[in-house]
Amino acid sequence: MSDSTPAAPVVLDLWCDLECPDCHRALDDVRALRARYGDRVEIRLRHFPLEKHKHAYAAAQAAEEAIEQGRGWPYIEALLARTDDLSGTGEPVLLDVARELGLDVEELDTALIDGRHLLIVDADHAEGKAIGVTGTPTYVIGEERLDGGKSQDGLRERIEEIIDGTQAARGR
Repeated sequence: MSDSTPAAPVVLDLWCDLECPDCHRALDDVRALRARYGDRVEIRLRHFPLEKHKHAYAAAQAAEEAIEQGRGWPYIEALLARTDDLSGTGEPVLLDVARELGLDVEELDTALIDGRHLLIVDADHAEGKAIGVTGTPTYVIGEERLDGGKSQDGLRERIEEIIDGTQAARGR
């Protein structure tokens, strides 16, 4: 690789349930990682709706539609800020958040009805199970899986160690 060719970013998968209060708390770490590393780390949302959250599966599909409409992370963050509303009020919150962000609400509603994003959510969930994800948030970086479902203490620091070590090995 020449000096002018940037190295590929370190990939951090965030296995998330969009109705999970712990995933909402994890956003502070996600924001801090983005601020520190910028485009040197790619944070990918991976869907892992938990059975105990009855609206999480629909929320994952709505997030995929928001991604399709170019407003994925703003939608995800706004929805996670309203996990209590989603648990209490249910799926109308998905449309309210879309409306607040200026998304095409009718298209999002249609996507929930026609299930066009089911395969993405199902594939993420199946992959998560296959690699041992049991709760959310769970981070996967390199070959390491970090479970934040019980405690998030020290996870960001461990992620930073892994990113710094990976980048040092790449000569960045």
